[in-house]
Amino acid sequence: MLRRRPARFNALSVNSLLPNILTVLALCAGMTAIRFGLLGRWEAAALAIVVAGVLDGLDGRIARLLHGTTRFGAELDSLSDFVAFGVAPAVLLYQWSASEFGNIGWIAALAYSTCCALRLARFNTAIDEPNRPVWAGYFFTGLAAPAGAGCAMLPLMLSFQLGLELLRSPFVTAPWLLFVGFLMVSRLPTFSLKRLRIKREHVLPTLVGVAVGAAMLVTYPWLMLSAVGLAYLGSLPFSILSQRRMRKAAPPAAALPLATAQPAAELDRR
Repeated sequence: MLRRRPARFNALSVNSLLPNILTVLALCAGMTAIRFGLLGRWEAAALAIVVAGVLDGLDGRIARLLHGTTRFGAELDSLSDFVAFGVAPAVLLYQWSASEFGNIGWIAALAYSTCCALRLARFNTAIDEPNRPVWAGYFFTGLAAPAGAGCAMLPLMLSFQLGLELLRSPFVTAPWLLFVGFLMVSRLPTFSLKRLRIKREHVLPTLVGVAVGAAMLVTYPWLMLSAVGLAYLGSLPFSILSQRRMRKAAPPAAALPLATAQPAAELDRR
């Protein structure tokens, strides 16, 4: 009579947990940014949010490489994004400047956080859409949460490099928080780098550019990060025109074969 083998314990490998580990670390970085902001350590707080953004960019890509995208990971990522990019920048900007406006400054901070939450909720509902046109994968709808956090902190980061007290004025920071919050919940298309492809002849110049950018980032970190944020905002008119061209060039939805649709499972965890 054959003996039954004992059932093995269904353990998960460390590799499969890596995306969620990075997401949790991004959440911790966001909470740490809030702590530094309450202590008045502005540069450390801004750096913690930048670290959260880097971790947020890595976890989704690693999850797709490992074929480990899950609904749990998507929900955890949204919660982490709200803390790191919705709450932390608002608290930081309020403590740094907008608090001088009293209740009005707090309303601006609340409005920014609310817009970030609404933007993330809208993205989560889009995951359930069965099909999306191919061109939609090249764009986000409104500013993504990490990009919104980086843009919201532009006055703070520029002040580190330029030392202008004008940038710390609540007349600058409060309206700026409202403006960035509006961009996050808007329907404006913004470029997504998920499908960016580099031609073979451009690989070496790209690597040289990355090396130069890294050197500048180490030498002038806040100026470089501010330049990236301003360039991203400056790309908005080009993303709008690009989306319009793709829409006009795309065939009607009824004529598309099923293979050209983008299934919900392939959407970014963000």
